[in-house]
Amino acid sequence: MDTNFEFENAAEDRIVYVRPIAVSELPQEIRDQAEGIETLYSVNGPNGERLALVRDRQMAFALARQNDLAPVNAH
Repeated sequence: MDTNFEFENAAEDRIVYVRPIAVSELPQEIRDQAEGIETLYSVNGPNGERLALVRDRQMAFALARQNDLAPVNAH
């Protein structure tokens, strides 16, 4: 059976962007929990919504992949 599927749009729905964020730019509540860390990594949806903050880049990519998302670097 032949069924056409639009792969282009499917991939876009699963992309998240990983970028470093200086802890000093975050709200005080988060800075208090950072315990001496200067940089956290943000996992963001295509619309810019912050989905998660994690300690390091490797963890951000692993978190995205565990949730069937396709992480890419954002600067």
